[in-house]
Amino acid sequence: MTTRREQILGTAAELFAARGFHGVSVADLGAACGISGPALYKHFASKDAVLAEMLVSISRWLLDGGRACVGSAGSPSAALAALVDHHVGFALEHRPLIVVQDRDWSSLPEQAREEVRATQRAYVDVWADQLRALHPDLTLDAARAMAHAAFGLINSTPHSGLLPDTEMRRVLSSMALGALGVGVGGAEPAY
Repeated sequence: MTTRREQILGTAAELFAARGFHGVSVADLGAACGISGPALYKHFASKDAVLAEMLVSISRWLLDGGRACVGSAGSPSAALAALVDHHVGFALEHRPLIVVQDRDWSSLPEQAREEVRATQRAYVDVWADQLRALHPDLTLDAARAMAHAAFGLINSTPHSGLLPDTEMRRVLSSMALGALGVGVGGAEPAY
């Protein structure tokens, strides 16, 4: 069962993605949730707090899930396959959050922006560690660049998601795994 707070976050993500953070008022958000604008303040201190929780919580969720993927994998290639699956699932299920982060990053309060940055850096390093374990000649910077490139590919779903989600999942996963040098006949990545 979805809590009112989760409903507000989900609705806000949809509205912010469609109209931009500054294009949505507290009254708009409240109305879309079936409550008055002022009633929103029972759950969040401000519209800025909604944006902050939205992006901080999804960043933490990605990091926690990424660490769990690695923890349950038996090898670097299995860990990377699980990481790709985890991130593709996120991208297909949370397209609005990708749009909001890309477009409304500058509206994020500074403290939340720093927390999101630190959490996302840790998430990149989860991927980079597995890439370096699979490809020992990779430098840390190269592994991080490869992780970012994979995210760019996967996070293209708000724009490239022209196929049904099942097909899109297959396309994104195979492309990301190939780009990372996982499961392609042992071929080294072109970096």
